[in-house]
Amino acid sequence: MLKYALFEYIPKRFLHRASFEQQDVSRMILGFKDGRNVYSRWAARLFAKALAATDMSEVVIVCIPASTTAAHVRRWKRFSSELCRLTGAVNGFDRVQVSGSRKRAHVTGDYELCTNIKHYVHIDADWFRGKKVLVIDDIYTTGQSSSAFIDAMQAVGADVLGALFLGRTRLFRKADRY
Repeated sequence: MLKYALFEYIPKRFLHRASFEQQDVSRMILGFKDGRNVYSRWAARLFAKALAATDMSEVVIVCIPASTTAAHVRRWKRFSSELCRLTGAVNGFDRVQVSGSRKRAHVTGDYELCTNIKHYVHIDADWFRGKKVLVIDDIYTTGQSSSAFIDAMQAVGADVLGALFLGRTRLFRKADRY
């Protein structure tokens, strides 16, 4: 399955090692994660540009659920609507519901939490069955959240075409220097 990130994301604790351009991109990704309007539009335009050569009229855009209902709506509702308007894709936002919450794995370091999505996410199985789906998320670090969500989508009968990410986390070792 194709998984593709538009940018390299530098975590806050390593931003001092990044170029000015990488710092800007990482800050914009964080602004997007916070649900700020200007960054939602920025991300939607970038994804639309990346998908411009593809006929999206029969593809459902669905975003990997955030850790809480409020974060999910804040981050994805406006973005999904704008991206679907720009690409002609079908908006699957209302067909995936977050109930309850989970700890944020990138904060706790417990990535096992990401794979247990059935406890806090409801996917409208009847609606997704047989549909072509493109999964979108903000940051790809270990791939566990995206893999778990893709597996859940496939389990309800969706045909997941691939996954796009705004950024892929750049991990540093002590020897890494800019």
